Parts: sequence; C-alpha cells; structure tokens
Amino acid sequence: MKNERTQIMIENLWFKLWDIWTAGGWVMIPLLMLSFFLYLSAYRLLGLFSSLGFHRLGEKEWMGWVRNPETARGEVGEIIRYTQDDVRSVDEVHGRFEEVAHAVFPMIDRRLSFLNVLVAGAPLLGLLGTVFGMLMTFKALAVSGGKLTEMMSSGIAQALFPPEVGLCVALPGLVLMYVIKRKRHEYEAFLAQIESYTIQALKGRLEQTEDRTIPAAETGAAAA
Repeated sequence: MKNERTQIMIENLWFKLWDIWTAGGWVMIPLLMLSFFLYLSAYRLLGLFSSLGFHRLGEKEWMGWVRNPETARGEVGEIIRYTQDDVRSVDEVHGRFEEVAHAVFPMIDRRLSFLNVLVAGAPLLGLLGTVFGMLMTFKALAVSGGKLTEMMSSGIAQALFPPEVGLCVALPGLVLMYVIKRKRHEYEAFLAQIESYTIQALKGRLEQTEDRTIPAAETGAAAA
C-alpha cells in the first residue's frame, strides 16, 4: 500500500510540474529540449576534460614521464609516448604535438560553438513566448464575456514565464561555457609545457649521443 501511495504521489507531482511548465505555452516544449541538449553538451565537455586527467598531474610527475616514457600512464602518458616514439629531430616533435592538437581542439571548439548557440537561443525562445503571450492578452481584451479573465491570465502567464525560464537556463550555461573555455586554455598551455620540456629532453639526448660519437671517432683516428 505504501509503495502504491508513493507512486501515486510521484505521478501527481509530475503532472503538477508538467502543468506549471506548460503554463508558459507551447514555447516551453522546445525550451525544455534546448535545456536538455545544452546541459548534456556541457556535461560531455566537462567529462572529456576530466578523462584527460591533466589537472591531477604534478609537474614532477609528468616531467618524469617525459624522461622515461615507458612509465607514463593515462591519456597524458599516451601523448608523451606518441610524441617521442622514433623521433630524431625537433621538427618531428613539433609535428607530433600539432597532430595531437588537431585531434582534440577542433572537436572541442565545435562543441563549444554548439553550446554557444544553445545558450544564446534560450532567452530568445523566452522572448518568443513573451510575444505569443502578449498576443493572447490583446486577443482577450478584444473578447467580451466570462472567459475574459481566464484568457488574460493565460496570456500574461505565457508572456512572463518563458523569458524567466529562458534566462534561468542561459545564465548557468554562460558559467559553464566560461569554465569549459578556461579548461580548454589550461589544456592547451599544458600541452605547450610538455612540448617544450620534450624538446629540451630530446636536445639533451642528442647532445649526449654526439659526445659519445666524437671520442669514439677520435680514438679510431688515433689508432689508424
């Protein structure tokens, strides 16, 4: 019995919430869909940055990975190993990091552009609801009879509720966009740091190789 009562209470609550939501008119349906896609896109972008794992790495840790790529782990470890695998010059390192950047940033930028459109569209849909609500209000003023009050209240609800919801959807979306853009810039700076340190490590290895090669050549010449 308790489960049935709880289920009935939940169903009644959903119906009340739906009635409140749809009081703003048909514009509330596309606004609901826009809100869903907006926050889903933001969640997926935040999840992408979380999966990269660069925020959890200390400087000493990833520097150690650059010096010893076989100990590297995770997404950052794969990048470090890829950018050092069989490279023999600084230009090859630059090329590998450019490939990594082209694989990640265009996709992030496309999603950010889509998110920007959704954030900008939320208040515009609210304004559209305001226009339709005002039209209903003016139509009610032209109608006489017992339905005048009902039509006016419905028109006013459609005029006021959608823009309020649109702003409530857009403002957190703006905050999320700022957070995502900041994470993008942080990841870009992080890759630049790894590239710079990788180049330094490569130059050090090349210098050591040259130092070993020159004495060996001099010993061979002296023996001859």
